[in-house]
Amino acid sequence: MNASPIGRSGVPQKVYPLKGPALAVVLALSIIASTSTWIYIARVLKPQQIADAALHQRPRGNLSDLYPRWLGARELLLRGRNPYSPEITREIQRGYYGRPINPSLPDDPKDQQGFAYPAYVVFLLAPTIHLPFEIVQTGFRWLLFLLAAAVAILSLRVLRWRLSPYWIAIVIFAMLGWLPVVQGIKLQQLTLVVAALLAGSVACVANGWLLPAGVLLALATIKPQLAWPIVLWLLLWSASDWRARRKFVFAFAFIMTILVGGAEFLLHGWLFLFIHAIGQYHQYTQNQSVLVWMFGSILGRIAEVVSVVLCGSYIWRVRREPATSAEFGTAFALVMALAVIVVPMFAPYNQILLAPAIFVLARSVIGEDEPTLPAIRLASVIAAMLLAWPWIATVLLSAASPWLTPGARNSLWPMPFYSNFILPIFIFGLTWLNLWVTGNWMAGNDQNHSGLRANAASE
Repeated sequence: MNASPIGRSGVPQKVYPLKGPALAVVLALSIIASTSTWIYIARVLKPQQIADAALHQRPRGNLSDLYPRWLGARELLLRGRNPYSPEITREIQRGYYGRPINPSLPDDPKDQQGFAYPAYVVFLLAPTIHLPFEIVQTGFRWLLFLLAAAVAILSLRVLRWRLSPYWIAIVIFAMLGWLPVVQGIKLQQLTLVVAALLAGSVACVANGWLLPAGVLLALATIKPQLAWPIVLWLLLWSASDWRARRKFVFAFAFIMTILVGGAEFLLHGWLFLFIHAIGQYHQYTQNQSVLVWMFGSILGRIAEVVSVVLCGSYIWRVRREPATSAEFGTAFALVMALAVIVVPMFAPYNQILLAPAIFVLARSVIGEDEPTLPAIRLASVIAAMLLAWPWIATVLLSAASPWLTPGARNSLWPMPFYSNFILPIFIFGLTWLNLWVTGNWMAGNDQNHSGLRANAASE
């Protein structure tokens, strides 16, 4: 790999390059794997969903996760209607499902598709409200492709991992064919927008652009449940060197004031309506965190607390590190991974937030000069298999799709999702263990600060 992983001391780590035919093979495999994900969606998953809906007389409309937000924004901005109201919810259902859902029908969807976003999301969607939704939908889909690629590039920038153009192409191909990203694009999920805003905000901080960083982070709060871990971390980081970093807080607070105040001007009392809508959303979707889903309510909550404490203890130790340091990038990866496992949402598309942590682990493996504990090596192999599994499954199912009977398709379509819940836990746990094993855990000690800052300043 033509790359220069940067260690804790700022010194490039040893790498093991791939050149010529080997690199071409890796590129070809990434293209094949990524293409197979899209073929699987088109030839296996979508036909299965259509057949299942027909069997149970379940309605299907545009099925775009953007539509509820777009319609709510249009009705609020053009007609002054409350997007959280039951009337707007029924209108959303007519477009999303094709008709309003009927609670008395056992096979009808349970997700009401209400406007469960902060009211200020309408400001981001305002330029589109005069256009037909079909045009908005097409344009947004292409925008998500660009934003998914941007998440990868910006994450590498924050981590200060310099890759050759050839390897960047491989990473982008893999990103655009990664099952969570493909699902997000197909569903037109705003999670991909938020991921790009978060990565963009942290990348701006890493480059010293504190004012635009605060602006982007404020915009990312359109999904507050995903943004809050990054918000808390960056506010702590800013407070730890207030004189040098206060511009970030001022920019963030200023934009948040405009967003919240502007939404209040448009819809008085929107915050209470939003809180009520979120409560309803969790009732009818029964959403829960990845940890609660995996380990149950009691053990899952305990695991959430432990994960927050582990992450919090690291970012507290490195809170004074400059944004150009390796510790800052690792904290970014760890906090993003934490969000995936503790927020009360377990949809696969949220796993785009794991990208920085995956890059951290890949860099650690490539640049490793010292033996790793056998248990860590085994865990790393398992994590790699979990990450690769959706591509393996989609390649197999895509190749077999012309011969799959409806019964076989009904049995086999979940295969790529088998690693959905365990992968985020492995990624977060391995990222934290990597810090502990490599000694980065003690990076925040006062005795190291001067040397680290000197190294960062010399980059």
